[in-house]
Amino acid sequence: MSSLSRELVFLILQFLDEEKFKETVHRLEQESGFFFNIRYFEEMVTNGDWDEVEKYLSGFTKVDDNRYSMKIFFEIRKQKYLEALACRKDRAKAVEILVKDLKVFSAFNEDLFKEITQLLTLENFRDNEQLSKYGDTKSARSIMLGELKKLIEANPLFRDKLNFPTLKNSRLRTLINQSLNWQHQLCKNPKPNPDIKTLFVDHSCGQSQPNGARAPSPVNNPLMGAVPKPAGFPPLGAHGPFQPAPATLPTSLAGWMANPSPVPHPSASAGPLGFNPPNNAALLKRPRTPPTNNPAVDYQTADSEHVLKRTRTFGISDEVNHLPVNILPVGYSGQSHGQSSYSSDDLPKAMVMTLNQGSSVKSMDFHPVQQILLLVGTSTGEVMIWELGSREKLAHKNFKVWDLGVCSMPLQASLTSDYTASINRVTWSPDGTLFGVAYSKHIVQIYSYHGGDDLRNHLEIEAHVGSVNDLAFSYPNKQLCVVTCGEDRLIKVWDAVTGAKQYSFEGHEAPVYSVCPHFKENIQFIFSTATDGKIKAWLYDNMGSRVDYDAPGHSSTTMAYNADGTRLFSCGTNKEGESYIVEWNESEGAVKRTYNGLGKRSVGVVQFDTTKNRFLAAGDEFLVKFWDMDSVNLLTTIDAEGGLPASPCIRFNKEGILLAVSTNDNGIKILANPDGIRLLRTMENRSFDPSRVASASVVKHAQTSTMNTFGAANASAGPSIMDRVAPMPSMVVMNGDNRSLVDVKPRIGDESMDKSRIWKLTEITEPAQCRSSRLPDNTSSAMRVSRLIYTNSGLAILALAANAVHKLWKWQRNDRNSTGKATANVAPQLWQPTSGILMTNVISDTNPEEAVPCFALSKNDSYVMSASGGKISLFNMMTFKTMTTFMPPPPAATFLAFHPQDNNIIAIGMEDSSIQIYNVRIDEVKTKLKGHNKRITGLAFSNVLNVLVSSGADSQVCVWSTEGWEKQTSKHLQIPPGRVAAPIVDTRVQFHNDQTHLLAVHETQIAIYEAPKLERLKQWVPPETSGLITHATYSCDSQSIYVSFEDGSVGILTASTLRLRCRISSTAYLPSNPNSRVYPLVIAAHPSEANQFALGLTDGGVIVLEPQESEGKWGTSPPVENGGGPSSMTTSTTADQPQR
Repeated sequence: MSSLSRELVFLILQFLDEEKFKETVHRLEQESGFFFNIRYFEEMVTNGDWDEVEKYLSGFTKVDDNRYSMKIFFEIRKQKYLEALACRKDRAKAVEILVKDLKVFSAFNEDLFKEITQLLTLENFRDNEQLSKYGDTKSARSIMLGELKKLIEANPLFRDKLNFPTLKNSRLRTLINQSLNWQHQLCKNPKPNPDIKTLFVDHSCGQSQPNGARAPSPVNNPLMGAVPKPAGFPPLGAHGPFQPAPATLPTSLAGWMANPSPVPHPSASAGPLGFNPPNNAALLKRPRTPPTNNPAVDYQTADSEHVLKRTRTFGISDEVNHLPVNILPVGYSGQSHGQSSYSSDDLPKAMVMTLNQGSSVKSMDFHPVQQILLLVGTSTGEVMIWELGSREKLAHKNFKVWDLGVCSMPLQASLTSDYTASINRVTWSPDGTLFGVAYSKHIVQIYSYHGGDDLRNHLEIEAHVGSVNDLAFSYPNKQLCVVTCGEDRLIKVWDAVTGAKQYSFEGHEAPVYSVCPHFKENIQFIFSTATDGKIKAWLYDNMGSRVDYDAPGHSSTTMAYNADGTRLFSCGTNKEGESYIVEWNESEGAVKRTYNGLGKRSVGVVQFDTTKNRFLAAGDEFLVKFWDMDSVNLLTTIDAEGGLPASPCIRFNKEGILLAVSTNDNGIKILANPDGIRLLRTMENRSFDPSRVASASVVKHAQTSTMNTFGAANASAGPSIMDRVAPMPSMVVMNGDNRSLVDVKPRIGDESMDKSRIWKLTEITEPAQCRSSRLPDNTSSAMRVSRLIYTNSGLAILALAANAVHKLWKWQRNDRNSTGKATANVAPQLWQPTSGILMTNVISDTNPEEAVPCFALSKNDSYVMSASGGKISLFNMMTFKTMTTFMPPPPAATFLAFHPQDNNIIAIGMEDSSIQIYNVRIDEVKTKLKGHNKRITGLAFSNVLNVLVSSGADSQVCVWSTEGWEKQTSKHLQIPPGRVAAPIVDTRVQFHNDQTHLLAVHETQIAIYEAPKLERLKQWVPPETSGLITHATYSCDSQSIYVSFEDGSVGILTASTLRLRCRISSTAYLPSNPNSRVYPLVIAAHPSEANQFALGLTDGGVIVLEPQESEGKWGTSPPVENGGGPSSMTTSTTADQPQR
């Protein structure tokens, strides 16, 4: 169905609602599947209309679609069952519900189903400990409803279906009127007051026409009530069908931002099925905005703050964590913003350290990637970078003008009389490769940061006359820029590469206090605030301010969006010392919510920050004050054990697990939540690795999400009634692209080590020197492991054997393994659903052992796509059921990769050397890429560079644009002198977390390239005594490379230098057997534990390896001049000639 047809359905829904056809409205909602009416759903749940609830849900999802859907249906049926049990007369009904409705869930957790069944034997089910707090039916339904709403909001199947588009009242009538007006204008002799009798035929003013004209009289047809006189009609050309209306100058903030992209859904627990009703205390920790008192008003009018959001068809679900950010929120009337599962206990409130700064702190900012790095600017012009794990000051710069000779005379005169300046703002660029410093005297300095103490001057700009009050980075036209504002009442935009001025905005009548660049869809803009309390907004077009608002109390204000860019807040203090912290309604340019609790006599301007899309914090009255974004009342306050100034400077790190607060005695206190404490303890015992700060255009990092996996490892070790599954990490990509930074070229620097220290390669030869665990396998198969991967949650390992059968091992959460993540300390269980089915690929007529197996796992671990020489199969990871098969050979698929931004797009490497870009949703091959001579053996996407890199058995690497799918460049790997490569050899490629540096793995070498030009930066050639390389992979933090060899050994390289720092002999993890030749074929890295990896062996076994807990890591890095073990190294690129 086309997008216009869908929009027509919305218009019909609005019309039916206005005409009070309520049952028909909800029937159409269900049958079309375009709009899930959460109000109607709430009403049915509250009334206990369970059959209608499930019938309505069936239009949008089924029980086994995904873990969220399964949890939704389970909670509903569980409540229905408990209500039947509560009424003694309904025991027979309870049995019927158990057999008909709940038994389906026994396949996923048999123990839980048995426990549910045992409730029938109790006189009062509240005698069950977990259900002892079950209240009356009304309160139980209300509590369950809150959980259901969170699950629905997080379910990818409901994405874009919870929000009705913004429509003028009676939009369908208006369109009909417009059509009749156009028809009337086309009449040869248009007459006044046309008599419209029918809509079944076109209007005409001819005498014989059923829709003709009549004698002048009042128009009595309501549809024609708005028809103007013919002379008043606009030109027909301006109103062609479906053409956009002429653009007008928007007067509201949201007026520039049409058709925003979908917003990220809030995380919700789709964890294990269980009885436990959420308690009221938990609800108090997560207050929700109450719905409005008019449940009938579901269909939006033009007065709504929301914007149009279109639906899309569903193929394989996109993952919640990988959606675009920085866009306008959309919701239904009365809907609060997406609720996170965070509580106030997640706030960083424990004081863990104090840093002695030496001068008064004016501004702070945590590194966006290495979140234990803190950038600080002081009142004396000092700039410092602290590494919190070691409490070490990594870099320090005093105020100094780099080139006084090019400065203006007023600045030179000012510095001659007083060579000091205070810092007003320090801030990192989005990727952490640059940071900016705004001084109280005219200038801005931009530094490039390369890790450790490697801080380099990049740009010095005399930006304003007088003080530069604020500085921020932005990306207009995909070009990194610096936005500044100052005492001279101007806002200016500068090229971050050259320092050239791009724009200058004037219009404020007082010094500009702060700037807040942002974007909605493809519209880039800047908010600015002045000391007179005026707020203005600017597009990058030199056309003047688009809006002009007053800040609350005419205060000096800073503005900031929450982490996902969907909500706008401001905080400021006026001349009388009155402070305000508010949320804005962007559509109306009005204050949506004013938070209580700020002091009325603040000293200085109160600073604030946001975190986790959930909390606000401000430094006020010698305290740090916290608010839930959805509640105006103060959530809590902390004094950080005292010593804070009246208005302390505060700053969260990106994850919100650390909080830096300035102190009275020129220090900084670091506060942490439990996750932050664990992070700092982990880093305390590790020397800082400067290469962790990636010098790349945009950096990708691991972030712990609150989305939980559904189900459990096995029935016996599955969830208890009260359990919840541990959180899974998700990969989140930062927006932005600064590939234009040609003079700040990314590099991989050698590790900085103590040169006087005697280094020795770490050799691990005994089982006691490391932790290893062979995963249990009670199957008779001993087929070699062809492919191996950890699930993205880190809770399981999936292997594909040469006989086309998949094996899945899951770890359970217990006293020995509190997180439930994969570990060598605890044995997992080889997991199968109770149905006993196996995930087995379709095989061709040829010997499956001769096939080239391949698989790819979706980002939320829900699906695995796999092939073993036959058709490609799509499996449900919860049920092991085959959802579909496609693409029968020949040619057979040899490598699979999901597109990082659209799970419906898959790159499929083929046996015939082609690459097919396939759309699962519409079952169509979009294009075929040809550039290799032999089968495809590797594929890797970079969603920063917008390229696909392929590798083949021809030892060639190709780069393809993902926008037009044209080939950009290609290179053959240079075979090291004295080595001979096999005619057909697997070549693998993998992107570094920075999405720019590329790891190429060949049986003869490990090489690092820089995409997209494929400039080879480094090459490592192993000693011949190790045999050929069988596989290699980056660690999850991209700081190490794990390499497996034919002799059974494993090498660990430092990624930044390609130097061998640790070698693990096969005797450390395999039993001694001189008659067997077992070695690893594949190696997989844990997605969140940087020092854990798994090996897939030729005998069918899977081994998990970790260093000893006392060591914490695999060896130490060699100094640059110390060789790094028996390897050879080159950085020459002359032999790699590009091929077109």
